[in-house]
Order: sequence, then C-alpha cells, then structure tokens
Amino acid sequence: MMHRILARCALGLMLISAQPAFALDSYRFLHVTIDTPWAIFVFLLFAVLAPFALMAILVWRYAEHRIESKKRQENEQ
Repeated sequence: MMHRILARCALGLMLISAQPAFALDSYRFLHVTIDTPWAIFVFLLFAVLAPFALMAILVWRYAEHRIESKKRQENEQ
C-alpha cells in the first residue's frame, strides 16, 4: 500500500515538473522525412502478408503429402 502511494506521489511530481517544450523537442530526434511513411508501409505490408505467404507454402507442401498418402493407400488395397 505504501509503495503505491509513493509511486503516485512520484508520478505527480514528475508530471508537475514536465514542460510542454520537452514534447516538441522529442521530434527533433526522430528524423522524420518523406521516406518514413513508405518505410512504415513496407514494414506493415510485409508483417501482414508474410503469414499468408507462409500459409500458402505450408498448404502446398502438405497437399503433396496428402496426395502421396492417398496413392499409397490405394496401392495397398
């Protein structure tokens, strides 16, 4: 209980001492250029499409195994 009270007091003191100019200065370190949205787009495109590509590869691979196992079962009968 005492830990929570101290944590809230510390957070309150940090918020009181924070100045709005610090938030504006943080963009100086990001180096945002016109290429940034494209980089984000390409990253997200890969992140979204990679599972679909993996799924297609695995379905194709295991489809061949199913065909082979069906042929073996037919040959055994």
